[in-house]
Amino acid sequence: MNDLSERNRKSMLAVNLGLWTNIFLAGVKTFIGIIGHSPALLAEGVNSTSDVAYYIVAIIFVRLANKPADNEHPYGHQQLENIASLVVGSFIVTTAVAIFWDAIEKIWNLVSGATVSEGASILALWIAMVTVVIKISLFFYTRKIGKDTKNPVVEAMAFDHGNDLFSALAASIGIFVGQQGYPWVDPLAGAIVSILILRTGIHILRESSFELMNAVPSKELVSRISELLIGVDGVDQLHEVHAHRFGPNGVINVTIGINGALTVEEGDKIASLVEHLLCENMQGIRKVHVHYHPSDADHQGKTIDEILKESLNNITT
Repeated sequence: MNDLSERNRKSMLAVNLGLWTNIFLAGVKTFIGIIGHSPALLAEGVNSTSDVAYYIVAIIFVRLANKPADNEHPYGHQQLENIASLVVGSFIVTTAVAIFWDAIEKIWNLVSGATVSEGASILALWIAMVTVVIKISLFFYTRKIGKDTKNPVVEAMAFDHGNDLFSALAASIGIFVGQQGYPWVDPLAGAIVSILILRTGIHILRESSFELMNAVPSKELVSRISELLIGVDGVDQLHEVHAHRFGPNGVINVTIGINGALTVEEGDKIASLVEHLLCENMQGIRKVHVHYHPSDADHQGKTIDEILKESLNNITT
């Protein structure tokens, strides 16, 4: 089994495990939240139901992302993983807003006397506590898979499991305090849960958008390339670097400065040497494209920051 097949297998295992767990939790928490009179647990049930919806969407996107490269997508379809992560983030944000307004309405009704509550049942508290234990296990397992595979969908789901862990803990505290004669604390915990959910959703949206929009490499990447090219015979200068993510892998475009008196054939040999060097020594790089120009005084002794600035300027102009 090659590395890509193993990565896909692990990713789907993490997604499927999360899906079936959330199907179970959604049913149990929603049912007990209703019959046990717990707005916090019901908010948890709504959250898990939303999780089920976006897990199904994620499974579809992950399967599509595993399709091999074709003429229209020569680097494969793994950029769909970032799109799936955006979908996940959007679902989470929408769920957070819905839970928050529902919780605020319940708090207002309790405080104003429009509704009366004696607190949630003990069963609701136990379900919330069991959820905490389940989500602790899922968080650490999914985070490990996310780190191993570098799959943004799995990483987003690990964040969501962590979010569910803290929200279930908040719900447990809210239910317990509500049982002590402060029923408004239960829906207040639901509101706190929604804020935690919203924070996670915004984080996922930000990270996924960055991966999709990123065309200029990090300072660390340019520094690593510069280190590798120092001392390479024929390479006088590093002019520009551009990098693009395609799922777990990257494609790098490098422009170097060489002796302008060299022939095209000699320049091509240097470019091929640079391509081979970077592919062999940089993890997660699928392809390197090397362009060469005559070295000049303007690029002599350029710092990493200056190289990054020129790379950006040549994209935006």
